[in-house]
Amino acid sequence: MPFEPEVSLFTDGACSGNPGPGGWAFILRHHGTGKELEGSGGEEVSTNNRMELQAVIEGLGTLNRPCRVELFTDSVYVGKGMSEWMPKWKKNGWRRKEGKAWKPVKNEELWRKLDELLLKHQVKYTRVAGHSGHPENERCDELAVEACQKFK
Repeated sequence: MPFEPEVSLFTDGACSGNPGPGGWAFILRHHGTGKELEGSGGEEVSTNNRMELQAVIEGLGTLNRPCRVELFTDSVYVGKGMSEWMPKWKKNGWRRKEGKAWKPVKNEELWRKLDELLLKHQVKYTRVAGHSGHPENERCDELAVEACQKFK
């Protein structure tokens, strides 16, 4: 049976310097009603990857009940993390292999929050190319940059 999303979630993160002031943003669109919700925020010191993760966490966290969600993001880090890396990290106690040594997963607290939300919702990841004219991705980028600039 094909995946029929109830909600589309578009996300983006931005940072001025890495690390530096960061911003995140999302757009949620409910397919049944056509309603849209935008959200954004930021941190004084963050990284691109943290802001990309935070955007997804904030968007999914806004949903009041379990939903089928199609996530549109330009972040390969978030996409691969959700689909490939996270199952291995969880199996290995939230550690990753670096050479012969075990290291803690970077941004573990955010990955754990995302994991909790992924257990609540059915999420399909769809990658969009950043800065390619995708209207919702461009809008999220605009909102994330605005949020980031509040800390300059």
